[in-house]
Amino acid sequence: MEERLFTAANTLALAGWVLLVLAPRRRWAHWDVAGVAIPAVLALAYVVLLAWHAPGAEGGFSTLAGVRALFATDGVLLAGWLHYLAFDLFLGAWMCRRATAEALPLWRLYPALPLTFLAGPAGLLLFLALRALPGRRVA
Repeated sequence: MEERLFTAANTLALAGWVLLVLAPRRRWAHWDVAGVAIPAVLALAYVVLLAWHAPGAEGGFSTLAGVRALFATDGVLLAGWLHYLAFDLFLGAWMCRRATAEALPLWRLYPALPLTFLAGPAGLLLFLALRALPGRRVA
């Protein structure tokens, strides 16, 4: 079951990222679908997985060894992956909303989206740096 949920969650998240790339200035894409609906579905699956698997899992969050032991359980590991998928997509949608609200040219957004997809915090840093560049905003 975990393997099927892993595949379904990856496919769903990827669909959200495709929407952000193809329609970064469309409210329905960066707010309704990729910003709320898909992250909410992923978050619900995350909560269910944690409620089901975390109580019996060994480990914890106070040491690196404890985190390693906690994520040795497939259900908890999958929950952790869903956490990444949900938050990185939510972050990508936020970046699209900021770029739209601030009338940033798309060249300041597009390099950060794939990096956020692959390495969320690095993509955020790139977006913040590109967003802070001086220059003319588009109307």
